[in-house]
Amino acid sequence: MDRNVGSADKIIRIVIGIGLIALVFVGPKTPWGWIGLVPLLTVALGWCPLYTLLGVRTCAPARKA
Repeated sequence: MDRNVGSADKIIRIVIGIGLIALVFVGPKTPWGWIGLVPLLTVALGWCPLYTLLGVRTCAPARKA
């Protein structure tokens, strides 16, 4: 798995993930907020399967040694 999630993309995913998870505890208190774990997981891995399928890459290419 090559990393394909860049820094700015990670920040956006963290904000969206935390916002969705907050829906579980405040606001409408809906269990759908647990979907917020998906963007947080992609941040932790640095890899997004959808980006791989679409050929999208938001991070700088890896340097070759």
